[in-house]
Amino acid sequence: MARKGKGMDKGVTLVASHTEVIGDIKFTDQLYISGKVNGNVLAEHEKATVIISEEGCVSGEVRVPNVVINGLIEGNVFASNKVELAPAAKVRGNLHYKLIEMQLGAMVDGQLVHELEPGGDNVLPLNAETPQQGES
Repeated sequence: MARKGKGMDKGVTLVASHTEVIGDIKFTDQLYISGKVNGNVLAEHEKATVIISEEGCVSGEVRVPNVVINGLIEGNVFASNKVELAPAAKVRGNLHYKLIEMQLGAMVDGQLVHELEPGGDNVLPLNAETPQQGES
């Protein structure tokens, strides 16, 4: 008999090594990719996390609040919260993030785009004057 309680509905989904998934994956909690995904990876839950191991590969767009990359992503990444790039990470596409942590050896072949809160402006005019220290 399964017990129902706090936290019982949370889970980790595994795409194991030597496994290939063709099509989009939509998940809620945590997704660990050690195989290959040919499709988009999507999650909207604010604490959802995808982890791509050193052997893992995603060919498609990744739209997840939290992303940990130590493998290969061929496509754009949209992390509404945080991206962690481990030493073996390779991203071939643009990387949109709110917070980023990048370790020595990680590679991004694309643009790094810092996203602010909705309605925020992350582009300043080239001639904008910044206040000098001591000024308000």
